[in-house]
Amino acid sequence: MIWDWSFAAQIVPFLLEGLWVTVQITLVGMAIALVVGLFVAVVRYSQVPVVSKLFTFYVLFIRGTPLLVQAYFAFFVLPRVGVQFSPMITGIVVIGLNYSAYTAEVYRAGIQSVAVGQWEACTALSLSNWQRWRFVVLPQAVRDVIPALGNYLVQMFKDSAILHAITVFELLGHATAIGSSSYRYLEPMTIAALLFLAVSLPAARLIKRLELRLAHPR
Repeated sequence: MIWDWSFAAQIVPFLLEGLWVTVQITLVGMAIALVVGLFVAVVRYSQVPVVSKLFTFYVLFIRGTPLLVQAYFAFFVLPRVGVQFSPMITGIVVIGLNYSAYTAEVYRAGIQSVAVGQWEACTALSLSNWQRWRFVVLPQAVRDVIPALGNYLVQMFKDSAILHAITVFELLGHATAIGSSSYRYLEPMTIAALLFLAVSLPAARLIKRLELRLAHPR
């Protein structure tokens, strides 16, 4: 198959639409992952009876099963018991909850890195549990794990292509649809790959710069 520049130029706007959907999935999904992951990490570290064990199982289950299987379950099985959303919403929630298990472990590592003296100082100052987490522990823990969370953001951007399997028309979905209707896959798949690179590579470089800056504070 020979590259057709006119066909490539014709399909770029459609692929850019898919790219925008991918960006939306990534940003909203990452917001879910960050919030849910932080909540899970704090509860697990606080050793809340029963709930901590449930969240530990949640993390193990999510990390132990493929994202694709989770997406299929949410899209094909849950509607049979009355839980049904649009493919877009389903995909965002699935990928957000999937990554929340990973961000929870990142947060946990950050919390454990906080020096014991900091916890003792909170006790000595008679800070409430909320004040301890809000003003002392979390600012230090989150700052140390921002680079790792940034890497998961880039990974989620690429993994969003998996949601094409549940009819979410993100970047890969648009490329596949163009290929199946025109019987030309060279141009749409190549351009889709380049668009993924155009976003993920600069993002990875920014995260690396952020990591260096946080590692050597002024």
